[in-house]
Amino acid sequence: MEIFWLLGIPLAGGVFLALWGSRRHAPEINALFSLATLLAAAALTHRIIEDGPMMVGAGWFFIDSFNVFLVALTAFVAFTTALFSRPYMRIEQEHGRLNDKRLRLYHSSYQIFIGAMLLALTTNNMGILWVAMEAATLATVLLVSLYRTPASLEAAWKYFILCGVGIALALFGTILLYFAAEKILGSGGTALLWTHLNGVKAQLEPTVLSLAFVFLLVGYGTKVGLAPLHSWLPDAHAEGPTPVSAVLSGLLLNVALYAVMRSKVLVDGALGTDMAGNLMMGFGLFSVVLAAFMIKRQTDVKRMFAYSSIEHMGLITFAFGMGGAVANFAALLHMTMHSLTKSAIFFAVGHATQKAGTQLMDDIRGLIKTNPTIGWGLMLGTIAILGVPPFGVFASEFLIITTAMHEHPWATPFLLLALGVAFASIFGRVQPMVFGETELPRLPHQPALAPVFLHLGLVLMLGLFIPPYLADWYRQAAELLGG
Repeated sequence: MEIFWLLGIPLAGGVFLALWGSRRHAPEINALFSLATLLAAAALTHRIIEDGPMMVGAGWFFIDSFNVFLVALTAFVAFTTALFSRPYMRIEQEHGRLNDKRLRLYHSSYQIFIGAMLLALTTNNMGILWVAMEAATLATVLLVSLYRTPASLEAAWKYFILCGVGIALALFGTILLYFAAEKILGSGGTALLWTHLNGVKAQLEPTVLSLAFVFLLVGYGTKVGLAPLHSWLPDAHAEGPTPVSAVLSGLLLNVALYAVMRSKVLVDGALGTDMAGNLMMGFGLFSVVLAAFMIKRQTDVKRMFAYSSIEHMGLITFAFGMGGAVANFAALLHMTMHSLTKSAIFFAVGHATQKAGTQLMDDIRGLIKTNPTIGWGLMLGTIAILGVPPFGVFASEFLIITTAMHEHPWATPFLLLALGVAFASIFGRVQPMVFGETELPRLPHQPALAPVFLHLGLVLMLGLFIPPYLADWYRQAAELLGG
């Protein structure tokens, strides 16, 4: 069964690389395990498209159009990030920042992290979803602290403590969910199966469900990076290895938001009101505005793009909060665009900072001269994430803004102001990094940046034309979310 291959391959990869992850060909082995996971995800996706939603393992795993879309996206970005990390981590080792022991830790933790996210996406049990999110947290703590510098250790502890508090709140929300379900479904683990809960959501106690959602939103929202629970995210991005920044922004934030959305579907059915959506809109809008103004103050390029991730996750949360077919469709499309674009940006930024020997933007100049591939990769990625047409981010942001104009016109000025400030701040910082004057010579070797242009090519294609089968896929997922 495809689901067991999907979950078993990263687990096997984590064990294998824990034993042999420091060997010469470990980066290639890491990429091969990630490729095998991608193939398993492709097989699972094909089956769901052909046969529709399915339950596996006595109902403990449930796959539908919503989570299989995220499974495919997670496996794809995990594979391209593994490809990028091959030369990147080798150069880090050559520069003396990593030794064999830490490389083994990196490769094994990377596979465990991917496996934990895929488990969170595919499990039907809200309790196991919480366990998988905790496992992903622990794996990323090890990855963020990989360099063992004072700053990276501080960032890892900050991440562990804040997300630990958040995940504890999510646990309390899950317990409240169980208490509400126990009266209808009886005791035992089946009371936490999402499909069972979804079937009886109209009978669940509204007061308990509303309180549970508050804890679940705050708990999982911490991992999404929603303001004011976001302060771990810029530090983790800035101090960890760049491949970790790529999967944090491109994948982990999506998985945490997935957990929130599964909970929202239950609460909407139990309450029959917009309470959950209004909370998400509030957190999302606050995140967009705060992040846009924080971007302007940054001097570290990875911190700047970390705040950009907070802005975009806030925008996606706001769109999901609005609800409806168009807003949900736009949020799912923006999830895809942000994951592909932001990971591509971090790939380009990783090589740029590695070559310059610094993450300070004022000290990185003239990338177009020293290495045109990196320069164009960073510039195109920046244009794409800022929503410049014809890239796909423009299409998803346009849908979100126009829906907000129609449904919630009061929010539109705040969104437009935030997007305008973020555009001016990011473009104003990146332009001299790429086109500024520099006396440094052209770099002798071209880095492996195929994943950058692969991601940006997909974002450009989806901005110009969304294939009908993919549009239908998004529509089905949007309908499952209450569209």
